[in-house]
Amino acid sequence: MDIKDVPQDKRETTHASDIKKLMYAVGKDGQYTGVNYEGWEPENIVLAQTWEDIDENLKLVLAQVKAGELSPIAYFMHKSLMDTTLLASYAGKWKWQVKRHFKPSVFNSLSADMLEKYARIFNITVDELKNFGKGK
Repeated sequence: MDIKDVPQDKRETTHASDIKKLMYAVGKDGQYTGVNYEGWEPENIVLAQTWEDIDENLKLVLAQVKAGELSPIAYFMHKSLMDTTLLASYAGKWKWQVKRHFKPSVFNSLSADMLEKYARIFNITVDELKNFGKGK
C-alpha cells in the first residue's frame, strides 16, 4: 500500500486519543516506512462499539462493588482489561483463588502482602484498593 492510500477516517470514540496506530506503507523511494493512521470507518465503528461494551460492563461491576456484592479487585481487573486467568497469572495464584478474592468477605481478610501485590498489578496504592467504592 502506498503512503497516500493509508486510511485516515476520523475516529469518533471516547477512547480515540488513547489509541495510537501505526501502519507500514511503501514510500516514494519504494521502501516501507511507518505511517500514523486514523483507521478506516468499519474498524473505527467496531472499536467504538467495543469500548461502549467495556464501559457498560465496568459500570455494572462498579455498581456491584458499591452494593457490597463484589470486591474492588473485580473492578480493577475489568478496568485493566484483564480476565481471571491473566490476573491469576500476574498474582501467582490459581484462577479459583482470584475468584474467591472477588468476595468482599474474603477480600477483607487478605494479607497486606496480597493486597500490595494486587495494588502493584493495578498500578494503584493499597489504600486506593482497600477503600475503593466506599462512601461514593
